[in-house]
Amino acid sequence: MGAGSPPRFASMPENDPLILYYTRFFNWQVDIAALPDCGARGRWTVDQRLLPVADAVVCHVPNSREICDARKYPGQLWVAWSQESRVNYPRMADPGFMRHFDLTMSYEIGADIWMPYLPIASWWEAARTSPMAPKTEAASVVHFQSSRIDHSGRGRFTQELSRHIGFDGYGKAYHNRTLEQDLGQRSKLETIARYRFCLALENSIAPDYVTEKMFDPLLAGTVPIYLGAPNVADFVPPGSYIDATAFGGPAELASYLRHLERTPEDYDAYFAWRSRPLPAPLVQRLRGLESPPECRLMDRIRQHVETRADRSGRSSLPFGYLAFARARLARLRRRARHR
Repeated sequence: MGAGSPPRFASMPENDPLILYYTRFFNWQVDIAALPDCGARGRWTVDQRLLPVADAVVCHVPNSREICDARKYPGQLWVAWSQESRVNYPRMADPGFMRHFDLTMSYEIGADIWMPYLPIASWWEAARTSPMAPKTEAASVVHFQSSRIDHSGRGRFTQELSRHIGFDGYGKAYHNRTLEQDLGQRSKLETIARYRFCLALENSIAPDYVTEKMFDPLLAGTVPIYLGAPNVADFVPPGSYIDATAFGGPAELASYLRHLERTPEDYDAYFAWRSRPLPAPLVQRLRGLESPPECRLMDRIRQHVETRADRSGRSSLPFGYLAFARARLARLRRRARHR
């Protein structure tokens, strides 16, 4: 086999799919070792030499320019993958771009492979049964935000709310407190748990885009104040959060938060979900997440491999020769920078 020839997996059964993660994940190569164990259902690779024999090619949409130098081979499925809001990456909503892909894997409920931030059933059980820490901080509200991306108006909202109620910010975007010890997620949750309320402000507003910003406070035993997806109620128990859009503005919201501080029974009502069964629609959604999204993708590609007729025919450049040349030049420049 020559140096440029694609390596092969000699031990793989004929129908076991080979899935190639062709693009990077932002600035990093996809860590194959970190993907879930899907049993002996197929193989993952990031080796671009395997492009001609790959059964599926996965493109991370924020890095989609990198796939423009890939040829598409007969019988091969291309997968558009992203957990980023389509507001921030509008290519997900561009029919001219998306027509080059056969499957989608994203946070959107209508995706071929649903990959939400929604935690699995065991997480919810842990959240319901974990003890709640005392609310010991003088400030009422805590906020963690490091990204400056703001297509939701959260920056203006945060500044205005801070004028009306006690407010501690630990992130880079709004910072007036520093963690005594930063152990990552553990320190974040322990800090949130000491406050009555936690801002859960998405970087953009899009249906189904409900991220860990909502779920971290629920796990920590704090009331989220949510600004984001209009259908957030499909992802959490009723009465478990405060909808920031239900008020005339931050001043009115702050007045309501002060009411909850003075009225313990009204505040405690936001934790009643912990002692109740999860709503049936949410339980149904969680059942669909029992298998990791990568394994569901593997199963989908395996089904395709078992039913396709053949792989005869010519390869193509879906994005054209000009895009191919630009992508190849960008790749060569990246390699030169890392030598």
